[in-house]
Amino acid sequence: MFDKLMMYLSYSPVRYALIVGVLIALCSSLLGVTLVLKRFSYIGDGLSHVAFGGIAIAAVIGLVDDMFLVLPFTIVCAILLLWSGQNAKIKGDAAIAMISVGALALGYLLMNLFSTSTNLSGDVCSTLFGATAIITLRQSEVILCVALSVVVVVFFVLFYNRIFSVTFDENFARAVGSPVNFFNLLIAVIIAVIIVLAMNLVGSLLVSALIIFPALSAMRVFQSFRSVTVCAALLSVGCTAFGMILSIFAGTPVGATIVTIDIVAFGIFYGIGKALGRG
Repeated sequence: MFDKLMMYLSYSPVRYALIVGVLIALCSSLLGVTLVLKRFSYIGDGLSHVAFGGIAIAAVIGLVDDMFLVLPFTIVCAILLLWSGQNAKIKGDAAIAMISVGALALGYLLMNLFSTSTNLSGDVCSTLFGATAIITLRQSEVILCVALSVVVVVFFVLFYNRIFSVTFDENFARAVGSPVNFFNLLIAVIIAVIIVLAMNLVGSLLVSALIIFPALSAMRVFQSFRSVTVCAALLSVGCTAFGMILSIFAGTPVGATIVTIDIVAFGIFYGIGKALGRG
């Protein structure tokens, strides 16, 4: 089995896929803890549906590289979701229902009406649940993912204290002069970037699991923000790498395999938390 793994890793597309998968897992877990604690988990789920709509529009107009449309489209919707979540007239759960379901329905309608693909069902399924495109990444796409991941990690490290204060007590953060709205906006934008990057890995319907499960698992055992964040990052990277390797050997869908490993890990951490009296 080890020899077979080394044989697969000798191919650059497999190495590229593992690098991108690990980086996406790391970035999503860092901000996933903040999203869970701030009860912004719905943003990840909603933006994944929005990204599907963006991909559909890009396919209809014939864009070779849909990143130039999907990324700004998702970022704009992230800003709208954040704003509507703070608006008393439209509550966050209503906003997520309107924007995410609307984008999902509109995207599928456009793909049915204007798509020139001979395998529409296959294209939709791969977009929703993860595509084999993760194994056909170009070097330029890997470089883009590495660059964006570095930006996310640097942002988190440099502004760790601000993120901590905004996560737990926005009123106190405002009182000491922190630009709370700016950091909330920046977090939403970065989550949008992560979701767009993760689309090929786990698909639009499963991408929110990559953000939420590691954070929830870490919270079953650890109690401090720092320890939860570190545990979530290590767990997310480990589950993603193991899930991708397992999918290569078993021939299973990459996205579904990764999420299944995350679910198993949550069950284990939940049991440990119960045993420690922290359930």
